[in-house]
Amino acid sequence: MNTPIYQDRRARLAAQLGPNGIAIVPTAPERPRNRDSDFLYRHDSYFYYLSGFSEPHATLVITGDGRVTLFCQPKDLEREIWDGYRLGPAVAPASIACDAAFSIAELDTQLPKLLENREAVWYPFATHKGFEGRVDGWLQQVRARTRYGALCPEQQRDLCSILDEMRLFKDVHEQATMRSAAQISARAHVRAMQLSARMLRAGQDVREFHLDAELLHQFRLEGSQYPAYSSIVAAGANACVLHYRADAAPVRAGELVLIDAGCELDGYASDITRTFPANGSFTGPQRALYDIVHASQEAAVAATQPGARFTDPHEAAVKVLAQGMLDVGLLSKDKVGSLQDVIEQRAYFAFYMHRTSHWLGMDVHDCGNYNEPSELGHSTERKDPLSGERMQNRPSRILRPGMVLTLEPGLYVRPADGVPEQFHNIGIRIEDDALLTPDGCELLSRGVPVEAGEIEALMR
Repeated sequence: MNTPIYQDRRARLAAQLGPNGIAIVPTAPERPRNRDSDFLYRHDSYFYYLSGFSEPHATLVITGDGRVTLFCQPKDLEREIWDGYRLGPAVAPASIACDAAFSIAELDTQLPKLLENREAVWYPFATHKGFEGRVDGWLQQVRARTRYGALCPEQQRDLCSILDEMRLFKDVHEQATMRSAAQISARAHVRAMQLSARMLRAGQDVREFHLDAELLHQFRLEGSQYPAYSSIVAAGANACVLHYRADAAPVRAGELVLIDAGCELDGYASDITRTFPANGSFTGPQRALYDIVHASQEAAVAATQPGARFTDPHEAAVKVLAQGMLDVGLLSKDKVGSLQDVIEQRAYFAFYMHRTSHWLGMDVHDCGNYNEPSELGHSTERKDPLSGERMQNRPSRILRPGMVLTLEPGLYVRPADGVPEQFHNIGIRIEDDALLTPDGCELLSRGVPVEAGEIEALMR
């Protein structure tokens, strides 16, 4: 554990709580999978960001004067035989550099004492089911002591508003971890591509789960703790289902395979999508659509610069995708009009229905405001041309060094009247992880090829 990193984060948080503020940060609960087994445990991201502590049943308390208290599982040699080593309150202060530590069993006893005479209590809103009720219970105990001169916090504030902004900007340590995670994931994608071609050349039956297994093997082989999300391995028409999960569908020569998969390494996610021909060779229609998506991603990459807006990569990608749809006949100029008409009326939505980017970090869809905080008071109203819903437009976030976002345009062509048959059931997405630098952006995930010819060469 790199203790100074977590100490610095806690100090920066404390400075924003106010001198009489207090923050309470619980970790995630264990969740039962079935009668006598839990899901593989994963800590709460906010809690881990501030502590580096990965055990369940723990809570961190930070006061505005910088004092840090950890509540954790007590030492229990019998339970440790079954469930593994526990740090314990006795050694926690030295191990994670906190001021005090108690058994988690003392939380309800100690929290009212820590809340007493504070002005504001901060905790993550709408994050831990039932936690608001526990805070209310602790505050009731403080109020019961007001007759003895105790003061009860008058404000409850959302800790996410501070931590989201801190987590949005990745420090050097975080950048290095995310770079490593992306490199592991890229090598996993390479293995899956090559396995698909190799098995098909050998005349073997190939299923989506074969490629999924290859991804998982590489993730664990290189020390990743688990996938950052459920891997999407979609063969043929399944690629047109955005959140399809790897299953048992056959992988056939002549069809495309879309893999959206990334590992989590030391608490940080990667997120890569590649689409490739199952046997290693694109058909003409596949290549035509693939090149459009690739060009749209390159436009998004060029737009990902410090000082640009978060929406700029999406708008750059949409412009290329929309023109490509017109060029190949997915959209008819006689019906939808010009490129500008396609964009303004969102006529492209039938084939491209998601955004191009999201924040990436400890969570695969990471926290962080997508609107520019300094311009929240500026808004205009617009009517969505497809739904008719009235929506508020606020200035999009200004991109700055240290932010990490995905760049993931796509095309998804389902059979429909007026859609050229040669494009039916083709789904393509290309996704990379982009770290904003002072001069532009670094694509962390380009360890796996993206250009169509390079993919074919790799699979040969």
